[in-house]
Amino acid sequence: MHTRTRLLTALAAVTVLTTTACGGPGTHTRADGTLSFTVAVVEPDLTTVPILAALDAVRERGHEVDVIELAEPELAVEGLAKGQYAISAEATGPALSAIEQGAPIRIIADAVGNQWALYGRPGISSCDDLGGRPFGIFSEGAVATAIAKDWVATECGGERPRYLTIGGSDVRAQALASGEIDATPLEISDAVSLESSGAAGFTKVVDFAESLPDLHPQTVYANSGFLSEHRDVAQEFVTALVREHARITADPRHLVDLARTHLPAEERADVARVARRYSDAKLFDAAALTSRNVQGTIDFFARAGVIGRGMTAKDAADLGLVEEASS
Repeated sequence: MHTRTRLLTALAAVTVLTTTACGGPGTHTRADGTLSFTVAVVEPDLTTVPILAALDAVRERGHEVDVIELAEPELAVEGLAKGQYAISAEATGPALSAIEQGAPIRIIADAVGNQWALYGRPGISSCDDLGGRPFGIFSEGAVATAIAKDWVATECGGERPRYLTIGGSDVRAQALASGEIDATPLEISDAVSLESSGAAGFTKVVDFAESLPDLHPQTVYANSGFLSEHRDVAQEFVTALVREHARITADPRHLVDLARTHLPAEERADVARVARRYSDAKLFDAAALTSRNVQGTIDFFARAGVIGRGMTAKDAADLGLVEEASS
């Protein structure tokens, strides 16, 4: 089932449960006035680590925070709409689609900047080199697919690439290295792995952070009721996240240290290489969201057909938390 259809079906089934009172059924005020609430994360990776560290800071203030791991952002968005989860973070598109349908959700911070870039095999330097050539995508509903197809529609003057759905960013990196495909969008971690593999001649055809500067495809979002009833706790979390991101940008070794706690199975050398790339590109900046780039993100997803036209930044985001954290 297409991502948008699956999400809208889920939201239709829970419409009666989208009350915003007291942050929803997943949030409870304890006898001492502190909160107990649940945060959903989607397939945790290095971009999730600063969020987990920020939640540790919230716990230090006396609150009880449970973290649940989910396989898809649509499940997190559905849980937010029901009030089962207070906060989540991952793909922006499903959150915007839910907001469009009236779900009580607001974007509150950036999770990571646009880290996608298109890599090609030797001889691929522009979209016109890809006419009829195999082009790896994750799925029709994936944000990387929307980004890549937007670029193709803008840049390709002749024959379009031949799209092949072959799995996640790491799988597509392997397919690129083995010659199964000629180009694919990759996240930073998989691009670093490709560059470190010893394979020669692969090029970064386009850096989507440069071609789409106002696109923020991975954001943090929250249940609107939680924001209304427990804004002080939401502010504690966002302020902690802004600080964690700033520390990583100043010194990528901080991300390496955090990963030892929150992703202990990751190889330290691999984490260090990826952390350096995040730091150099300044991709960790929770407070990077503005009315302008939120609107730019909305406009991109409308152009991609994920949502309809007409949504405004005010409809989708509550930027007061990052503004307070940055003041």
